[in-house]
Amino acid sequence: MILFSHGAGGHRSETTIVVQELASHGYVVVTVDHTDDAYTEFPGGRVAVPDEDASFTPWDSAADMVFVLDRIADLAAGRNPGAGHRPLPAGLAAALDLDRIGMFGWSKGATSTALVMNEDRRVRAGLSFDGPMQAQPPVAGLRRPFMLMTAEFGRAAEQSVEEFWSQLRGWRLNVQADGALHGAYCDHQWLIPQLARITGMSDEELASWIGTLDPGRAVRIQQAYPLAFFDLHLRHRRQRLLEGPSPAFPEMRYLP
Repeated sequence: MILFSHGAGGHRSETTIVVQELASHGYVVVTVDHTDDAYTEFPGGRVAVPDEDASFTPWDSAADMVFVLDRIADLAAGRNPGAGHRPLPAGLAAALDLDRIGMFGWSKGATSTALVMNEDRRVRAGLSFDGPMQAQPPVAGLRRPFMLMTAEFGRAAEQSVEEFWSQLRGWRLNVQADGALHGAYCDHQWLIPQLARITGMSDEELASWIGTLDPGRAVRIQQAYPLAFFDLHLRHRRQRLLEGPSPAFPEMRYLP
């Protein structure tokens, strides 16, 4: 099972490419809209909008994710924590493996991933999509596997990311795509070029959004690297892709 936490003002669908790839390989993937930080539609049609007056921190995102983990535990035990308490779909409880849980997030959600792992040992492996790792109290180190896919918030550019990296005591890896900007590892990299064609966005404006990383290559990166990471650490299957530079992905740098 894998959980996803979105970025500031984002939404649970912003990494659909990654989520679909993981689900197609048998993972149960749970994505979350953080109320007060996202446009959220509840069962019954009620819509909540972001609260611009609220200070929604990575710790708030992390608290949401721990709450969701507790509700997943209810489901795995055969209980329905929903308001209606209806019987669960046949086989759902048995499909939820609480012994092999991973988590990933983009931007603030990546910081949330690290914070959840600091507080809750149920999450065995964490993956950051260009997380700034800025939080008060700060993000602490871990002894469980963690991978950084960096872009604008790389270790050289962001001191908090370097400090987090230096505190990791378990398996760790930092990869970075050449030409990548902040949205390189989520759906933005594929969707914004399509919007650019519709709106007449100039090449310069488009580059300011997506950098120089080819959108098609970004999709392949999004499909390959998260799957390899979680297959290695949740299913214990060797992944040569994570052992060093790959000729299949020449744009990916493996940072020491």
